[in-house]
Amino acid sequence: MAPTCPRCPRRCRRPALLLLPPLLLLPLPLAVPTPEAKCAYVIMVMAVYWCTEVIPLAVTSLMPVVFFPLLGVQDSKTVCLQYLKETNMLFIGGLIVAIAVEQWNLHKRIALKVLLILGVKPAFLMLGFMGVTAFLSMWISNTATTAMMVPIVQAVLDQMDNTERDLRMTEELCPLCLVISNGQVPDDPTSSEEMEMKKRICKGMTLCICYAASIGGTATLTGTGPNLVLKGQINQLYPNNNDVVNFASWFGFAFPNMLLMLILAWLWLQCSFMGLNFKKSWGCRAEKTAKEKAAYNVLKAEMKKLGPISYAEFNIIVIFVLLVLLWFSRHPGFIPVFCFSSCTIFSDATVAVFIALLLFILPASKPKFMIWSRSTPLLEWNAVQRKMPWSIVLLLGGGFALADASADSGLSAWLGQQMTTLGSVPPWAIAVIISFAIAVFTECTSNVATATLFLPIFSSLATSIKINPLYVMLPGTLSASFAFMLPVATPPNAIVFSYGHICVLDMVKSGIVMNIIGVFCVTLAINTWGRPLFDLDTFPAWANNTLSSEQ
Repeated sequence: MAPTCPRCPRRCRRPALLLLPPLLLLPLPLAVPTPEAKCAYVIMVMAVYWCTEVIPLAVTSLMPVVFFPLLGVQDSKTVCLQYLKETNMLFIGGLIVAIAVEQWNLHKRIALKVLLILGVKPAFLMLGFMGVTAFLSMWISNTATTAMMVPIVQAVLDQMDNTERDLRMTEELCPLCLVISNGQVPDDPTSSEEMEMKKRICKGMTLCICYAASIGGTATLTGTGPNLVLKGQINQLYPNNNDVVNFASWFGFAFPNMLLMLILAWLWLQCSFMGLNFKKSWGCRAEKTAKEKAAYNVLKAEMKKLGPISYAEFNIIVIFVLLVLLWFSRHPGFIPVFCFSSCTIFSDATVAVFIALLLFILPASKPKFMIWSRSTPLLEWNAVQRKMPWSIVLLLGGGFALADASADSGLSAWLGQQMTTLGSVPPWAIAVIISFAIAVFTECTSNVATATLFLPIFSSLATSIKINPLYVMLPGTLSASFAFMLPVATPPNAIVFSYGHICVLDMVKSGIVMNIIGVFCVTLAINTWGRPLFDLDTFPAWANNTLSSEQ
């Protein structure tokens, strides 16, 4: 008998995951040859592929282009139109601005400046790291923010460790005369405690970065993928929604939630890893310790390397501020300043792409006003081509294709009918269950894929029991970003884990509490300031009209 290869199961795993789901689910469209069943078949196969990542997420997102026309669910032209909608253009425009900020190191300058202002007491140093990370994640990708912040944290921790080691060596030179009779120097009883405390500080300081990145991304509409999925799904499923989810309305809802969650996360990490020693952590004494001075010097040295602010950085700041102002002032926003007679034709994507165009036009150096002089623009296309996550564009498009096909085939209406029995359950309880379920599911699946799969289901649930769809879709969207428990859950977690300060168990223990904090904050948000902001107490006319047209 030939010897069995121990790697055979591993080699067979990918072909099995590729072939078995379509074959095992094939009886569904064969036994029930309706458009609803065929659409459900494609969605379930894609869900398995998204969860297992047996092929790239973006490649899975292209499956509707092939299978919906093949099964007769939709024609090819209708499906392909879903892959470049307004939400995709908003994502592309926002990411181009973020790439410009990264290219000129403006994000690093902001981070170092804020940290120098807040100081280097342990508690405030962690607060500074978390605040800066969350703020940057609002505008640039969570992964890029984490990749920039963790080396700064590591440099500060290394310098503090080196300073402490130098001080210990100096102190050990003095008591050499106090050698006991057997010729050995007595052990320092506090050394093991200090080492343990040092490890805990390293864990807390690094974990706070990935947590703050995930939290910060929820605050703006372009901060992370699930937020854009929500906007796209709302526009897709409820075309007459009067732009209920735009940059301003989302910011008004999610930014206070982000602040509350960030503060609670900071307090939790302080208690968990640094204790409640106010004298050491919060700095009740006037003078800085040697370690704190060393940390301050590291930040100051990094700031000095950047030099004075350049002409290009100043232009980026002006353009960035202009982008935010236009997003807030665009009608219908909070401050309808620029509202023309045809203001309804403008959207957040219009603003984002306009600002992105300016980056390729304005010069990176002071113009000399000479005909023969040629200046490099603030941003070149090569940089965008290299850093733009094009896979997310396809992932968003795949989600819109699924939502459109679900509505056209009648699958959404069928799901809604099956969920009418949930009408007896209090809406707040449904929201809590949804939040916890998504927070757990997103630990093993991409947050964008999670939102793409579940938001149409939550929409059907809401319309079937006659509650505002946003009451369940908002918690589902935010909870998709609560990937706190596993290193593989999100790239920021993986980056922090790779530095070796934490183990999986550390992240799981902290992440469980972080998920509870997140669900608490989201539940509070939708039942307090979220109610008047989105009129969550009523079943809106735009949802009722959509339901009537489906029936």
